[in-house]
Amino acid sequence: MDINTRTQLRSALFIGFIAVLLAQILHSTKLLDQWEYTTWSWREKLLAQPSAHTPDIKIVLLDQASLDWGASVNGLSWPWPREVYAPIVRFMQRAGAKIIAFDVLYTEASVYGVEDDQVFANAMADNKVVLPIFLGKQARQRTNWPATVAPGSVKVQGLEQWQEQADLSAVNKIHATFPIDRLASAASLLSHADELPDADGVFRRASLFRVFDGQIIPSMGLAALLLDKQDWTLNYDGSLHYQDKVIPTDEQGQLILKFRGDSGTHQTFSAAAIIQSELHLQAGEKSAIDPALFKDKYVFFGFSAPGLKDLRPTPVSGDYPGVEVHATVLDNLLAGDAVRVFPRWPAFCIALALAILASFMLIHSKRMLGLVLAFVVFTPLSLAIGFAAYWQNYDWPVLFVEAAVVLALVNSVILKYFTEGKERRAIQGMFQHYLSSEYIELLKKNPKLLSLGGETRELSIFFSDIQGFTTISEKLTPEQLVQFLNSYLTDMTDIITDEGGTLDKYEGDAIIAFTNAPLPQEDHALRMCRSVLKCQRRLAQRREEFFQQTGAWIYNRIGIHSGAVVVGNFGSKTRFNYTMLGDAANLAARLEGANKFFGTYTMISEATKQQTDDAFLWRETGTIRVVGRNTPVTVYELLGFKGEELPPAIQTFNQGLALYKRAQLAEAAAVFASLPDDPVAKVYLQRCLADKDQPGSDWDGVWVLNEK
Repeated sequence: MDINTRTQLRSALFIGFIAVLLAQILHSTKLLDQWEYTTWSWREKLLAQPSAHTPDIKIVLLDQASLDWGASVNGLSWPWPREVYAPIVRFMQRAGAKIIAFDVLYTEASVYGVEDDQVFANAMADNKVVLPIFLGKQARQRTNWPATVAPGSVKVQGLEQWQEQADLSAVNKIHATFPIDRLASAASLLSHADELPDADGVFRRASLFRVFDGQIIPSMGLAALLLDKQDWTLNYDGSLHYQDKVIPTDEQGQLILKFRGDSGTHQTFSAAAIIQSELHLQAGEKSAIDPALFKDKYVFFGFSAPGLKDLRPTPVSGDYPGVEVHATVLDNLLAGDAVRVFPRWPAFCIALALAILASFMLIHSKRMLGLVLAFVVFTPLSLAIGFAAYWQNYDWPVLFVEAAVVLALVNSVILKYFTEGKERRAIQGMFQHYLSSEYIELLKKNPKLLSLGGETRELSIFFSDIQGFTTISEKLTPEQLVQFLNSYLTDMTDIITDEGGTLDKYEGDAIIAFTNAPLPQEDHALRMCRSVLKCQRRLAQRREEFFQQTGAWIYNRIGIHSGAVVVGNFGSKTRFNYTMLGDAANLAARLEGANKFFGTYTMISEATKQQTDDAFLWRETGTIRVVGRNTPVTVYELLGFKGEELPPAIQTFNQGLALYKRAQLAEAAAVFASLPDDPVAKVYLQRCLADKDQPGSDWDGVWVLNEK
């Protein structure tokens, strides 16, 4: 390991450690909780799925349809008489259900009289029924266990030691409201049903038990399990143990719920349908609901009608019936897959390792890609681990680790800016006035490029010149000329560089540029052709403005060719320029000048056209042999983008060109003569008329241009 790498590693270790400490402070002050809750909701929504025990739990809901049925068919107002619940209990008894848990507070005597309560109590007495206690302040609150209700039989061994080690204020309750004596005595087990939401108002946890007046009151889900197993003793040694089950809890004795899906994942039935089914069976009729569906099942009864106000926000749904939360608790207990809190110290160590690794990768990287990859790889990593941990039933602290990694990355960027950034800023200052911005960026990534030499590469090369510039410049003052040229060159250069082109140089009004260097561009010909069209159209937009400045109509001629050249740094050891050399560059320059012969303003070689994948509208101008080259080249005029309308005159010209190539010069002349406004057609017409009688056996239609 070299000295530089060791220095970078020490910096990464320091930054990583500081980042984790800062993240721990944010975590301890609960500033990250809101975002942590959000990521937990993502995990629950995306990964929630039923367990093997989900079908063992059924839910009966007093929904809006049941309220409507009671009012319209039976004239029942709310609250319903208690005797209405008796058919539900009888139906479940008939079906052979294991447990019936009512998520309803029966803390007041029935307004319909004692007999009404007694009918319901008689039905419960013959079955395993769970009723809830309200643990909180109410009108009939108590601070001690009522003498008329049998003491609870649930025990938690190790509770005293737990209470000494942790703050269980949320578990210990000093106020309670019990069901009326008649119903409390008929119930098989009393539970609590007052689950509390997290700080954002969403229900994600359930308290497995509360303590009131020294008595253990299990949650409704746990009560259903205890009542079924007829075993009332649990043990605590950091987790709750029940028979062969290990029940993980947080520090407050709460279960982190693993939801099975949206509301309705546990099979749900309408209370009205259950009541009607029981009444039909009692009358010897066939019921709409088969009692066999409930055999050996755990049944929960609760409310879902909006007016009864027992809908709760959960990670999987904003309107989740409260009774389904209790059903989810039992589902988690039966499946044994409740979520565990990820151990604190392993989480701290993993966060530290990721922060150090992220910092080192960013500091060690010499390219922008490395910096981007550091953020792309490490920023979502904690969330990805969170999803993976959920599959293993762990609550991974996404935001704590995320904060550590992000803080490490940000601090590393700052460190990199104030150390390695010095060299890059020096290069920026030295060359910003001489080289293209792309090449400067390349130099900053690899300063070794600051040496003489070049490489052979295919470029698309751009040469442009203003028509009649010498005459125009003679009529302007130096100040006017500079103002015009600066405006014109800025417009043209911005278009070229926006398309990824590199400015080679200015020569007076002439612009020389290329694509595919210094950065590789597979679509270099396409980029250059787009630049040509945009330059000509931008000039057309400003032509009237330039006329007001110069007194002349400004047109520019552009030549484009794609070919191999040598591109790189050329010059002396003390002063050099990034430019190109080669025959392809000379040909591009000749094509710019060839526009004068045909009266055109853009001339593109066939080598460039073949690489544009039919993205533009063209017309073939002809085949020419330029000064200094024996090999002819076919050239084209660039007319527009694909999809734009091609002028009809172009089609006529193409017909004449086809006749011209076949040496049918008289016929071609007639076609060209029909295009008096086309400067290219005029050139062809003159040649056709001159050679129409004797084109000669060696006539090939090639234009020989003797001027540059």
